[in-house]
Amino acid sequence: MTTVRLNSADPVSFDTDALIVGFRSGPEGPRPATGAESLDAAFGGKLAATLTAVGFSGKPGELAKVPVFGAIAAPLLVAVGLGDSAKADATADAEALRRAAGAAVRSIAGTARAALLLPAESADQAEAVALGALLGAYGFSRYRTNGEVKEPVGDLTVLSANGADGSDGIAGRASVLAESVTLVRDLVNTPPSDLWPAKFAEIAEQRGGEAGLSVEVLDDKQLKDGGYGGLIGVGQGSANPPRLVRLSYTHPEATKTLAYVGKGITFDSGGLSLKPSASMDWMKSDMGGAGAVLGALIGIARLAPKVNVVGYLCLAENLPSGTAQRPSDVIHSYSGKTVEVLDTDAEGRLVLMDGIARAAEDSPDLIVDVATLTGAQIVALGWRTAGVMANDDAVRELVVEVAGAAGEGAWGMPLPEELRKGLDSPIADIANLQPERWGSMLAAGIFLKEFVPDGVRWAHIDMAGPAYNKGEPHGYTPKGGTGAITRTLIGLAERHASI
Repeated sequence: MTTVRLNSADPVSFDTDALIVGFRSGPEGPRPATGAESLDAAFGGKLAATLTAVGFSGKPGELAKVPVFGAIAAPLLVAVGLGDSAKADATADAEALRRAAGAAVRSIAGTARAALLLPAESADQAEAVALGALLGAYGFSRYRTNGEVKEPVGDLTVLSANGADGSDGIAGRASVLAESVTLVRDLVNTPPSDLWPAKFAEIAEQRGGEAGLSVEVLDDKQLKDGGYGGLIGVGQGSANPPRLVRLSYTHPEATKTLAYVGKGITFDSGGLSLKPSASMDWMKSDMGGAGAVLGALIGIARLAPKVNVVGYLCLAENLPSGTAQRPSDVIHSYSGKTVEVLDTDAEGRLVLMDGIARAAEDSPDLIVDVATLTGAQIVALGWRTAGVMANDDAVRELVVEVAGAAGEGAWGMPLPEELRKGLDSPIADIANLQPERWGSMLAAGIFLKEFVPDGVRWAHIDMAGPAYNKGEPHGYTPKGGTGAITRTLIGLAERHASI
């Protein structure tokens, strides 16, 4: 497990295996960011010229490794670009610092110790550097047997003139956030052969219990007896039956209650409406919403904000078989509404509708559901930006704002009333899919809205793209599971604790 601490030591003499230094770009070449001025003197005033000679300009995320020839105690200097030199380091953007720290730390995997000398003049900046470094140090090698994978950096130190030696509250908070995200990344990266609904529920019981959460698990018999038709319908084609996990964090001084509902399809083949093979190989990530809820609840329990939070993990495996639900089946949801299943690959909304209706019974001030729900989200917003819909404009803007502060891309989207007609069914209260493909991300949100009781504030986050990075690593984001929206959910809890 990678650790991080703050230290106010002199970077020139600090004993570490690699020193990561932030540089700004400008017309005269790269220059050390605030806090790193003493390094140039140690290199005889030639550090910037050396970096320029190897093609380093200081643009955001740019990296260069420089041998030091004894000029400083560390045997390796890693320069990371922070962008325009006209920008004030004292107000450096937190997300830019997170990304720079993450990219630099990832580039030196296999190194035992590293120190980071990036702008850390404020507590927010110091936390951003620490968190980015921890997230960048992530690695998933559970299934590697050839020993070729380099281990992540094990010991990280953020150097700051204003930082206290040792592990303080800033480093502690960054560690909590990083560990929550790491859990989610690990779950998303785990193959479905090792993460079926009951196994996911078992992990939630263990990890939630260790964090002090109250945990309740409903098995398939209890779900059937309780009228959870969506979860039963989606899961009935698999030999691994569905589960519903309820996690609860309470604070004695809380005046607000939040409810989070996560889509947890541990593998999505599409059911009888079978996906093409090219769309199926990464469907182990379809439980990313439930993962984010679990990671967030554990983080919230450790940070202990003055708010009550309940989380629901709606877990099922969507497979085709002789017992699978069929297109044209009608299922009875937990809310009592009937749903005609036109497409078994529109299954996430079916498990979420049960979770949302159950969460409403906790009388929350806000329900937020999180899901890798639609391919249309990727078409509309790409791989890094989640879509946010809500039945209240202020709620939608709040979620987008909190996500932005956390560095998790999100964009507010509408719920056009005219799309509701496309979900009409001739035999049931509603259909699970509209016939037109246009606006299908929004139509999915409109479907879920039908199961939110009147007067209950609700937001829906579609993160189909952001939950899984199929491309190359970038910033602090690895290839594979990203842990997206976990920090947003923690931030929403903290924001409500202060209202």
